[in-house]
Amino acid sequence: MHEHARARHIFVSWRLVQLWLGAYLSRLSLPRLTFPPLLDPCHLLFFLPVCHRPIRRPRARAYASTVLTMLENQKQAEVLWPRLVADKLFRKTSGSHAFVADFPVAEDVFVAEFDDGGCSPDADARRGVKRPRPQERNKALKYKLFASTWNVGGVAPPDDLDLSDWLDASNGPYDIYVLGFQEVVPLRARNVLGADKNRIGMRWNELIRAALNRSSWASREQRGVAGAEAKQAAPMKVHPVRDGGGGELARDYRCVVSKQMVGILLTVWVRGDLVRFVRRASVSCVGCGVMGCLGNKGAVSVRLWVHDTSFCFVCCHLASGGREGDEAHRNADATEILSRTTFPRGHALNLPHKILDHDRVILLGDLNYRISLPEAKTRLLVERQEWKTLLENDQLRSEVCRGGAFQGWNEGAVTFSPTYKYYPNSDTYYGCCAHGKKGEKRRAPAWCDRILWRGAGLKQNRYDRCESRLSDHRPVRAVFTVEVDAPRNLNSLRSFFMSERFDRVRTSADQLLRNDDVNCARFGDTV
Repeated sequence: MHEHARARHIFVSWRLVQLWLGAYLSRLSLPRLTFPPLLDPCHLLFFLPVCHRPIRRPRARAYASTVLTMLENQKQAEVLWPRLVADKLFRKTSGSHAFVADFPVAEDVFVAEFDDGGCSPDADARRGVKRPRPQERNKALKYKLFASTWNVGGVAPPDDLDLSDWLDASNGPYDIYVLGFQEVVPLRARNVLGADKNRIGMRWNELIRAALNRSSWASREQRGVAGAEAKQAAPMKVHPVRDGGGGELARDYRCVVSKQMVGILLTVWVRGDLVRFVRRASVSCVGCGVMGCLGNKGAVSVRLWVHDTSFCFVCCHLASGGREGDEAHRNADATEILSRTTFPRGHALNLPHKILDHDRVILLGDLNYRISLPEAKTRLLVERQEWKTLLENDQLRSEVCRGGAFQGWNEGAVTFSPTYKYYPNSDTYYGCCAHGKKGEKRRAPAWCDRILWRGAGLKQNRYDRCESRLSDHRPVRAVFTVEVDAPRNLNSLRSFFMSERFDRVRTSADQLLRNDDVNCARFGDTV
């Protein structure tokens, strides 16, 4: 009797916590919170009827057997729900430094095994040696970088979805692709509080791989490169990359980092012959959603080196809401992301620790900033394509000008229509009288999806949007020319990495890591 009363008391307390959390979420205009039916092995015992006599042992064994059987059959049994929720609430990292890649991370200790004359920057930093570095030792290489952000609205990608148009295959190929997604899974409580479901993220990566590698071959055929397929089949010596053009050296694209946090997915791809110059990949996840810590809002950040230049790519999903004053929540999320995102410094290398410490930084995502005008006037100006008037009232630009957020960041000229909010599979903005339903919430169009950057050596060549109708957002794209520093002396260590000897060393490992050339096949740990 006493044990049952205690169990009931615990259950009632937990239900009160659920009700309080549900009320809190409703105030934040988030999807309704629905808790899974099974939370832990003792949850079902709370529903036992109150008896006036102790439960006998055979009966207790039967209940325990039933609980264990249900645990094995339920999908939620994959993780221990209460512990995982507590870890999320108290900002405890749960594997946030693991990511998916096509090949092992290039560890710095690997560099020390070869003769580089003892004068590489990494070797000097490891030994604590400070020697003068003449400026003429480095040269600048230029690469073409394609960056894009897309809020897919929780819509799973169809199997026959062709991403070639979004990835601008007709004007490519590019050397580096930085692709950010938001809401790759619906932002329901089960997805927010439970384990990250990477299956859909992997599906997006498969579609990206198919589009990039298909477009790579198509572009070479269009350029009329005779015998390209025969040259690919024959053994070929790889020479140093002299510039960032890629040209005939571009063979395939490899995923160097892919990381997902709830609905935010950031994936980085590079040319196959550029992979050997990518080092020290690392990721960092920051949740800014429910109670300021869950991952329904926040950012996934990736840092890596290309030659001797550090890059940081940040994919954000900031607070939503079109009411007056909601921009303050977005400013707070941006500040949290910039302050809480950290990367490991490395062993005696003193690597950049924060986002703004890197040489080149690109931030993209659904920033959710709206237009500070009445809805009717906003729609009228959109129909007239009076972008100048609309941009004068754009919240993001207003916050940058007054110092509320993103001071020192750059954005290209916005010459395209607002990217939010559309009816799915339609070119009609949400809430239009012709398609709207009675009592339906009307949302004014806005440039929610943006791409910002900072740092020398970044030049934006294009800034536009893609006309995909998959979700209620339109993807936004930007093309950059990026300069990277590369050492001039390629006769010792780096010549080894670009020789046939290194290709033979990698052959066996590459065969294992390529899983039918479709799936990203390796989890790498932070260097």
